[in-house]
Amino acid sequence: MKLEVVTIGTELLLGQILDTNAAELGRGLAAAGVEVVRHSSVADRPDAIRAAVAEALERTGFVITTGGLGPTRDDITKREVAALFGKALELDAAVLQSLEERFRRLGRPMPAVNRTQAEVPAGATVLPNPRGTAPGLWVEDRGRVVVMLPGVPSEMRGLLAEEVLPRLAARTAGVVVRSRSVRTTGIAESALAERVGAIEEEIAPLTLAYLPSTDGVELRVTAWSLREDDAERRLAAAVAQLRERAGEHCYGEDRTDLAAVVLDQLRARGSRLVVAESCTGGVLSARITAIPGASNVFIGGVVAYDNMVKSGTLDVRPELLDQYGAVSEQVVSAMAEGVQRQFAVDAALAITGIAGPSGGTAEKPVGTVWLAARHGAERRALKRVFPGDRNEIRARSAQAALDLLRRLLADKP
Repeated sequence: MKLEVVTIGTELLLGQILDTNAAELGRGLAAAGVEVVRHSSVADRPDAIRAAVAEALERTGFVITTGGLGPTRDDITKREVAALFGKALELDAAVLQSLEERFRRLGRPMPAVNRTQAEVPAGATVLPNPRGTAPGLWVEDRGRVVVMLPGVPSEMRGLLAEEVLPRLAARTAGVVVRSRSVRTTGIAESALAERVGAIEEEIAPLTLAYLPSTDGVELRVTAWSLREDDAERRLAAAVAQLRERAGEHCYGEDRTDLAAVVLDQLRARGSRLVVAESCTGGVLSARITAIPGASNVFIGGVVAYDNMVKSGTLDVRPELLDQYGAVSEQVVSAMAEGVQRQFAVDAALAITGIAGPSGGTAEKPVGTVWLAARHGAERRALKRVFPGDRNEIRARSAQAALDLLRRLLADKP
């Protein structure tokens, strides 16, 4: 089954809020065996809404909208959809009673404007919304379907799970749209594609997508409209092939966090971890402490932003800073050794670099980062030159530092 999603709201186009509803719909619908073939966003304007829904119906015959069901003048979705189907808006007594009871429970009089939310297109199925005042609406006529959901994310999610997905599942005859991912880091997308090779024909009818981000490249395989058991079997086989071809660059599957992987490695060895950060200014520590249970491995760290802190707190010799500069193998190695010694633990990570947008030179351009990892007496240092803006460089640096320690630990007996 295929459909289109239309998210409605001028605030989406202005970038004032993120369109999280589209992502939630994509995940939820895929689990029900429904393929979203197109997603569009339009402003709160009658012509824009009517055109978007009409064109989507022409292509697939099935549309889900979010937004524009509130009580204010810019909430016009159901009016335009009703006109598109040639249906009048009618007052639904049950919806009106539900609205009045909701306001009574809140101890407030119901504004007259909310009465419009009890108006529904003739013949529409009302989808009760216990989380808000705007009910969802299911309009079906001559094989065409429009499902209208509120734009408030919590309300949309509730209606999707409780009212929409059960109805859609009954139409998809037990098939699913399901994805699995292999997560890699420390390798460019093009180089990874060379390692993976022309695997698409081998895993068909599954599809493969390369999804690069600041964390690395995710290999996503998707089963489209297959029976659940067949989809799971094929996906498991494809994931195993991709993991083998990605080799040491693979650190997990699906939503695995590299910080969690490293913490597990250290926990298995009974080791504790400290960090010394310069250009990342705490980003690495934040990555680590975002993982539940990190406190039984992670001790803490030092943000050694100024050279005075590097030398005074981490015992980096001033002559190293003078001769090689703060962004150098010598200094990052000394930072890792110094913080490891100060806290008397087994494992340490250090980062120093130039996050920009200024501060780069011909020899050390913006994006130049040195990383160091230690476990016991074992140590590694690595230079990377990362693309992106300041935030992206800092995020890539934290990921690369974690990966450096992961690989060091993986290579140790």
